[in-house]
Amino acid sequence: MTHPPTPGHLLMVMPYEQLVRKAVEAGFRVWSIWDPALRPAAYLDQVAAHSEELALVDFEDEAALRALVARMAREHDVRHVLHLGSESSMAPVVAEAEALGLSPNSAESVRLLNDKNAMRHLLNHNGVSVVRAREAATLGEVAPLLAEFGLPAVVKPANSAGSRGIALVRTASDLAEWTERVKSVGIEGPYIIEDFLEGPEFSVETLTVGGRHEIVGITAKQTSGPPGFVETGHVHPAPLPAVDAAAIRSTVTALLDLAGYAFGPAHTEVILTPAGPRIVESQARLGGDKIPLLVEVATGLDLEAAIFRALAGKDVRTPTPRRYASVGFFRLPPGRLESVEGLAELCAEEHVHGVHFPYRPGDVLPRTTDSGTRHGFAVVDAASPAEAAERIGAAFATLRTTITRSTASTPSTPSTSSTPSTLSTSGTKEALS
Repeated sequence: MTHPPTPGHLLMVMPYEQLVRKAVEAGFRVWSIWDPALRPAAYLDQVAAHSEELALVDFEDEAALRALVARMAREHDVRHVLHLGSESSMAPVVAEAEALGLSPNSAESVRLLNDKNAMRHLLNHNGVSVVRAREAATLGEVAPLLAEFGLPAVVKPANSAGSRGIALVRTASDLAEWTERVKSVGIEGPYIIEDFLEGPEFSVETLTVGGRHEIVGITAKQTSGPPGFVETGHVHPAPLPAVDAAAIRSTVTALLDLAGYAFGPAHTEVILTPAGPRIVESQARLGGDKIPLLVEVATGLDLEAAIFRALAGKDVRTPTPRRYASVGFFRLPPGRLESVEGLAELCAEEHVHGVHFPYRPGDVLPRTTDSGTRHGFAVVDAASPAEAAERIGAAFATLRTTITRSTASTPSTPSTSSTPSTLSTSGTKEALS
């Protein structure tokens, strides 16, 4: 006799350790799938500790990944399949889950959010957040399309995140630099070419349940600006006039409605232009850059836990922010780290809610070119955005490092032919990065 799926059986693909733990706390029994190439064994052991079973597979082998999802779902009477990790492996998982009748979202709705070309076409076709854009299927198509499109223009991969492969192209030399950069890290097409949007940047966190989109909050983004637009910090909630906040909320919910998004978190990036808010991109996942922690510090809402409470049928409401929260990312000079001080002092501060500096003396600090090459972060709370900025500045000053900097053209490793120089820094020295 075939038994119906047991409520509470959940299969998660690429679940971060705390997500498995919070799902279990919400009453689910969790089976997990990970790619062992993407996390160290010690981290996967933590995932396994909270899971009924942890299965491993190469996420780049889509056939094997889909087969494993199907097998585990059948064997364990799974009720829901969720992928809350990187969107790079999301499409085949959601497609298989949909085929099994176990996905809260259609594969098409997730594609319309994650794929930048698909999202832009959807918005432009419906007259929402219209931005002039062109699609380049291959790297070779970018230059001739740019010649027709006109400069300046923003160029980026259609299926990447974390500032990887994005550039503002103003000149032919900018295009040559971007081309070499995406080649060197193996970022393949398709690409999207868009008008350069000017204005302050924001990200919007949402939680959708039954097709109803709850705006969890709007976060003000701080970036390095062109050409790479690397995020340097965030403040939550964003200090915004009510009319601008309402326009941003309306634009983001319109996108989610158009995509047919039915359940789960979404992270949408917006630029507030003189003509109104324009969506830059969106992903069917939680925001990165410690934004869920900022939400929790500012409002008391554990957004990660709220996903599983909602999945269990419980009511989830977003409280009013009671504080401001800010994250600042360390961006130190590239070179060999000789010494580091101040971490214990920083962690002891009452207003500090998180510190991450994953380097030890002897390690080589890379040049910061995207979110993956920043050098850690500090998270603080404050009574105002101004106080938050002051506390982030103080956190940067508390982290004291000595770095032997190489003058070689390749910053990630010292060169024997270069002339090293020793730099003592307190926190982030933009002029040296």
